[in-house]
Amino acid sequence: MAIFNLETEQGIKSLDAFLADHSYVEGFQATQADVGVFESLAKPPTAATPHLLRWYNHINSFGDGCKTLPGEKKSAKAFGGEAKANNDDDDIDLFGSDEDDAEAAKIREERLKAYAEKKSKKPALIAKSSIILDVKPWDDETDMKELEASVRTITMDGLLWGASKMVPVGFGIHKLQIMCVVEDEKVSVDLLIEEIQKFEELVQSVDIVAFNKI
Repeated sequence: MAIFNLETEQGIKSLDAFLADHSYVEGFQATQADVGVFESLAKPPTAATPHLLRWYNHINSFGDGCKTLPGEKKSAKAFGGEAKANNDDDDIDLFGSDEDDAEAAKIREERLKAYAEKKSKKPALIAKSSIILDVKPWDDETDMKELEASVRTITMDGLLWGASKMVPVGFGIHKLQIMCVVEDEKVSVDLLIEEIQKFEELVQSVDIVAFNKI
């Protein structure tokens, strides 16, 4: 796993650049490593670091479910003070530390130029997530067809509604289980849930059943 000094602005930018090509801090699913980095951030990211903001909102959406994520939580020191102690410059030194040496400076410039050219040719990846929501009515008298139709009226740039089904929960009551695909940078899951709950005469509560990167 990459080490980032989250006490510095450069470290925050380096983490944002890392998340441009990675969905998570380690591997291909959310783990305790993500929780460790999440908790190490001194404050929520802003639109100035869009990839970090997308990742932050995704991890934040797990809520108390973060405790059940697999893996081992890394100490906050691994992303802050410890990295700073090991390297007084940036989180990763790609080009050597002898800034006064003319040859080293030349090599550094060449590598920066090559990296910039490679980055400019790489197509941007659109991070998406597949989400399954449980939408629960107030009682067995709720018109479930009207409930589903209301939910599907919600439109957002980057939101696509998918299949749905009615699932019995007992006493003649059914809940709506509906799938959607969202572009992580465009759609906030918390905001989507808030929009569904605005149909307060029909909707009692909304729960996330599944949340997977695609």
